[in-house]
Amino acid sequence: MFRGDLSHSGIYSAAGVPRLKGVKWTFHTRGEVISSPAIADGVVYVGSNDGSLYAIDQLTGSKKWSYATNARIASSPAIASGLVYCSSYDGSFLAVDAVSGKLKWKFLIPGERRFAATHLHGSLPAGETMPDPFDIYLSSPAVWHDAVYFGSGDGNIYALDAATGSLKWKFPTGDVVHASPAIADGKLYIGSWDSYFYALDASTGKKLWRFKTDEDPDIHNQVGIQSSATVSDGVVYFGCRDSNFYALDAATGQKRWSFSNEGSWVIVSPVVQAGKVYFATSDSALFHILDAQTGALIDTIHFQWPIFASPSIADNMLYLAGQDGKLVAIDLTSRKPVWTFQTDGSKQNLLAYSKADGSPNYGAAFASDFYDDLIAGTVRIRSVGMILSSPVISGTVVYIGSSDGNLYALE
Repeated sequence: MFRGDLSHSGIYSAAGVPRLKGVKWTFHTRGEVISSPAIADGVVYVGSNDGSLYAIDQLTGSKKWSYATNARIASSPAIASGLVYCSSYDGSFLAVDAVSGKLKWKFLIPGERRFAATHLHGSLPAGETMPDPFDIYLSSPAVWHDAVYFGSGDGNIYALDAATGSLKWKFPTGDVVHASPAIADGKLYIGSWDSYFYALDASTGKKLWRFKTDEDPDIHNQVGIQSSATVSDGVVYFGCRDSNFYALDAATGQKRWSFSNEGSWVIVSPVVQAGKVYFATSDSALFHILDAQTGALIDTIHFQWPIFASPSIADNMLYLAGQDGKLVAIDLTSRKPVWTFQTDGSKQNLLAYSKADGSPNYGAAFASDFYDDLIAGTVRIRSVGMILSSPVISGTVVYIGSSDGNLYALE
């Protein structure tokens, strides 16, 4: 499932790729691959914005089957008991047979939508309600105790019977829920665009506590929780669009500490290992290493393009991908990049939207602050072969999707 397990650790028991040899295989779809792959029984499962869920042979990269929906699949699949679960923008939550690709059941969600607000990011006209083009992910499911859990654009958190799709419970929040649920010790942890982070009893849906993050009532830029939480040693870690990174007591919801990112969002899910927290920021493109107990800054690595994809760890290597279409492997001992992979789309289009120093040239993509130009500019800048999918490591291979439509297997 997304981030590998129920706690969203992002830590994989694999050798990984300490030295990059090259591309083992590439699987091409007809749309952006922002879904993160999931692997089970020698098969790689991933969604595409072409509206299909794919099953791909892990060794060869050949297609085993595809299941077509009516809309983009921006949810990362989860596999359990022979079924593959994912969400689609047509408002359906799907369970598909992992071997045959045939639909087992479908649950319809009324009102799936993106986060929307007036004067969004300062766009004009100020009184117009605008869907947020940076709300790009759907909630990725978690499977626990014969139930499957996910958030939805209708503002609810759902628990369904994993075998039949019948509703077990739903919990309403105040806005879109596109973060993915983490589960630990029978509790479900998830954030909402209503600016609250919630802890629920996973069996009943009863609210245990909620934590308020900051809001931005004018241009709605510094508000909402896109980041999916990681739970480690009794602490819940998550980022927020209010530019803070939070550590909360998992039992009580009390704040242990927060770290200010000085105006830059945190969209990624963090990784927590050996007393350290690893996460990255969006516009400021910073990769931070913090002390997990105190939140004190240990080190920062500077990149050039925003980072939405969550970091992953295997062995002593951390894998981090950016919107410049580059995947970087960082040695955790030296804290230095060891190798970099660049997507095909990035090789073709990165220079067209980069300044001389390699940083984003937003002026080349965004013509004005009118909302229509925000949408058009977003489409242009995503032609750069961005990596919005989070890396998954299995054995000696790293799997990563890209907005150029490819799923890459790197060895």
